[in-house]
Amino acid sequence: MPDNSTFETLHADGLISDESFEKNKEQNANSLFSIHWEVKTLLYVGILLLTSGLGIFVYKNIDTIGHQAILAFIALISTGCFAYCLRHKKPFNRARVQTENAFFDYILLLGTLTLVTFIGYLQYQYNVFGGNYGMATFVPMLLLFYIAYYFDHVGILNMAIVNLGLWMGVSVTPKQLLFAHTFNSETIIFTYLGFGLLLLLAAWLTQWFIFKKHFKFSYQHYGVYASLTALLAGYFFNYESQFSLLWLLVFFAVAALIFWDAYRNKQIYFILLASLYSYIGLSSLVIRVLTLMPNALWFYPISIYAIGSAVLLINYLIKLNKKLQA
Repeated sequence: MPDNSTFETLHADGLISDESFEKNKEQNANSLFSIHWEVKTLLYVGILLLTSGLGIFVYKNIDTIGHQAILAFIALISTGCFAYCLRHKKPFNRARVQTENAFFDYILLLGTLTLVTFIGYLQYQYNVFGGNYGMATFVPMLLLFYIAYYFDHVGILNMAIVNLGLWMGVSVTPKQLLFAHTFNSETIIFTYLGFGLLLLLAAWLTQWFIFKKHFKFSYQHYGVYASLTALLAGYFFNYESQFSLLWLLVFFAVAALIFWDAYRNKQIYFILLASLYSYIGLSSLVIRVLTLMPNALWFYPISIYAIGSAVLLINYLIKLNKKLQA
């Protein structure tokens, strides 16, 4: 569409009338603007309000409605949502599949939430999985991964990843917690280290095989936090042991791999995470060495290190960011 200066020139040359010129000015004064994020926010809030309202309704009327009626109602909502999504979905593709509108995404999200609620309700009320708490989380996890890939939905993939962590944790700890009233912290550390490394492997395979490459960020996001936090926890848990430095060595190796991959792909977010985690690991090692000095001497070197290293880290990240954006 021609801009205002073009119409002003045409009007000055007498090629368009005063009436047409005024109409054009009014149209430009009331130009269109995007409400994309406003609509998406309203849809998201609507889904949350609907699911919350259903939960409150069921809670207040459980004695009069009956469990079977509630299950049938939840199943009806979920079935209707998936029927709509199956009818309007685009063919499966290894690359990103763009949906026609945000309404589809939120209908799929509602259907998925009600499906997970249905399975959880069955376990809570009818104990369909018995005391096997691992299966109670494993089945929803498989369904969430399948739905995420089949419909190409990143939000549901994040739900699946969280359920994977829940399943791995639940399968390790409940028996010890319920019967022994304790659990081995090192077992938890190894479990979530495995969880984090598994997610990092999934992120790498996603990119290597060019299969839903846009899912890589979600896998890597959770994988970085889980693996590096678990390795730091292993180091501090074994602080007095001779194996503590081995934990720290593996920590720096994993952080270096994350940094290398992020730098190669110019992902400043993961560069920042790897740098901050590495700074924490390095600082813990420096402080450990400095505290070997007599009590009266180690306070000042630690103070100088804390201030100086923080300044150097910030300066390094600023320069790195400029280099990547160049």
